[in-house]
Amino acid sequence: IVGLSALLTTTMPVMKDVITALRSDSQTKDVKVMVGGAPLTQEYADSIGANGYAPDASSAVDLAKSLIA
Repeated sequence: IVGLSALLTTTMPVMKDVITALRSDSQTKDVKVMVGGAPLTQEYADSIGANGYAPDASSAVDLAKSLIA
């Protein structure tokens, strides 16, 4: 699992670049990507191809558990 977090909207576009890079490499194409942070939404996570979105740390733990189950 790779977790990405954004504090500012200026860092959000790079998240898609990271996901694209992970998916394009045969060694990391199956890595699960979680995103979160103040400016993010579930809709944004879906639009960049993240495997999940968590609005806070406790939700992120539950999400991580579900991704590895």
